[in-house]
Amino acid sequence: MGLIYAPVTISNPADTSRYWEGTFLVDTGAIDSFVPRDVLNAIGVAPKGQREYTSADGSQAKLDTAPAVMEIMGVLIGTTVMFGDTNSEPLLGRIALQSAGIEVDTHNQTLTKLPSRPMVGFRRR
Repeated sequence: MGLIYAPVTISNPADTSRYWEGTFLVDTGAIDSFVPRDVLNAIGVAPKGQREYTSADGSQAKLDTAPAVMEIMGVLIGTTVMFGDTNSEPLLGRIALQSAGIEVDTHNQTLTKLPSRPMVGFRRR
């Protein structure tokens, strides 16, 4: 399987005029998205908490987290981001992809925007 990348705009939820556009590696093994600390600092996103994460090699780290706004394939979402090391590669995690209604096709190495998303328990009146 090859690597899949996606253009993403990340912005400060308190002031969406403060944003950064970059290319994120799609990481279906990650729950939250991972953004370099210098990027988040530049757009005014400050840590609001910490979470314990386990990396692919099994090591654990407590990382700063914060809410942010992301635009992926034209869809705006609010999501939790992890603060990565400065100059680290941004990773796009499962929660952001699912929130945006984007499906990963690992066979064709593409992302597809779903025409609709399932809602459990919703009934039209």
